[in-house]
Amino acid sequence: MITSRRATAALAVLAGGALLISGCSADRGGSTGGASSGSSSAGTSNATITVAHEQEFNSYNNNTADQNAVQNTVVLNNVLGGFWDFGPDGGVLDDKEFGTVEKTSDDPLTVKYTFNDKAVWSDGQALGCEDMVLAWAANSGKFTSQEKDENGNPLSGFSSAGTTGYEDMNIPQCKAGDKTVTVTYTKVFADWAGMFGAGSIMPAHIVAKNAGVSDLIGAITNNTSDQVAALAKFYNTGFIGKPGTVDKDNWPSSGPYMIDSWQAGQSITLKANPKWWGTPAKTGTIVIRFIDATAQAQALANGEIQVARPQPAQDILKQLQAIGSSVKIDQGDEYTFEHLDFNFQGEFKDANLRKAFALCVPRQQIVDNLIKPVNENATVLNSRYKLAFQEGYQQVVQASYAGQYDQPNIEQAKQLLGGKTGVTVRVGYQTPNQRRTDEVSLIKASCDQAGFNVEDAGQQDFFGNGLAAGNFDVALFAWSGSPLVSSSASTYVTGGGNNNGKYSNPQVDQLTATLLSQTDAAQQDQTIGQIEKVLWDDVATLPIFTFPGLQANSTEVTGPAFQPAQSQQTWNDNEWAVAQKS
Repeated sequence: MITSRRATAALAVLAGGALLISGCSADRGGSTGGASSGSSSAGTSNATITVAHEQEFNSYNNNTADQNAVQNTVVLNNVLGGFWDFGPDGGVLDDKEFGTVEKTSDDPLTVKYTFNDKAVWSDGQALGCEDMVLAWAANSGKFTSQEKDENGNPLSGFSSAGTTGYEDMNIPQCKAGDKTVTVTYTKVFADWAGMFGAGSIMPAHIVAKNAGVSDLIGAITNNTSDQVAALAKFYNTGFIGKPGTVDKDNWPSSGPYMIDSWQAGQSITLKANPKWWGTPAKTGTIVIRFIDATAQAQALANGEIQVARPQPAQDILKQLQAIGSSVKIDQGDEYTFEHLDFNFQGEFKDANLRKAFALCVPRQQIVDNLIKPVNENATVLNSRYKLAFQEGYQQVVQASYAGQYDQPNIEQAKQLLGGKTGVTVRVGYQTPNQRRTDEVSLIKASCDQAGFNVEDAGQQDFFGNGLAAGNFDVALFAWSGSPLVSSSASTYVTGGGNNNGKYSNPQVDQLTATLLSQTDAAQQDQTIGQIEKVLWDDVATLPIFTFPGLQANSTEVTGPAFQPAQSQQTWNDNEWAVAQKS
């Protein structure tokens, strides 16, 4: 799975440019059918276009720490709107149909948000102040619960994949029913333009109704503990989906599409939102089928789907190429990277153990064997903040990384293990995923020589029962993010929403705060280099490679286009249409 999303937290959508988890699931079949065409009112055809994704949707709220994932992003891209989204190049693009954003002051940093006068949820409730106040409260980290963490500190009442940006805001200034909302910051925040994006604004009236709170703004403003706790409980768990059931009472849309039906293990269907006030979706029905990467090329060739974006592999690329001229293939680098995360709550709290493992992981061999066949220019990734294709990457690497993990050094790894043998390491990842199974095999072949006993601990529900529960020694997955510098903030800071391994270093915390206050790109790169130096010294995580993106679509449809950000293939599905035949 790939973890992630749009705001500034971690793909995991959250504040600013968050990272999301990215991953895959099994091919579980489902309804078939090619693109159908026809016409309907308001510029939307009654056609159906079918797209494949590797993992099944599981939550209407993609902002919480345990539900923030690409599997939800792919469904929600044009279902839940916001003041911005990722554009064609993966950067921030204002959604002026949703509303407008204006910075009105630098000191203090002040931003005015104005919803479109016609903006309503699909159940007819107007979008406005309450929705913004809820989004801020849920992601600000300012509301704690009665529960404590392992160190005795109170846990956040609202679950958030990342509080970056929101935690530096004062409560939005507005009153119930207002369409204009003013936000002031307590300090400069570099990615202020990446706040309150698509997917981060949830329906406050739904949360309030289910929590039994009549005045959401008042409860949050006054921090009325019992009412805030009720709001947080529904926000955290009330949007989690039950496979096969569409909760139409609680899942209103604020975008061009709305979720219409769900066949468990097979597909989820989107229909054009009749209450959408902006440019109508070109196609009335989008069906998202849950199909394993290895089966997508055949489904595309058979006309069962029209759009595919499988995780890249040499065999899959060859299968797509073999289809011929009826398929358009797009390739490019993604804002997604593969990595290994250590569990600091287990044996890997020992720095020497982490260093020994990093010294035996055959990163170059993984790239040569599994990635170069798809992207001949692929290289080992030596940064977590900058990807290999980004400006400033070489500068950051030169400032932070000494090359000590370029190639396996089995003898040095043995020395760090102090002669121990049979040291068990469970490498967890989401199955089925043949490429990651192959990665674990290569890691085992190398690291077992050093004294480790690497176990393939892949499981189908790794992100729910493995990663989130801390049930792993080393986690193998990908972060999907964006160019925003705040994208990685919650992944490496103490207590961050995407910090699954529980890594903590006060120096990283302080440097991250500095980074988020910098608006000059050169200064940002310098600070990122300092952060990366500490992360490498601690061996907090081990980056492996930048994802080579692969997308394909039938020439029967127009509109699908490769985009490098975490939005994935459906980022512009409201622009897809059945091609007109001459």
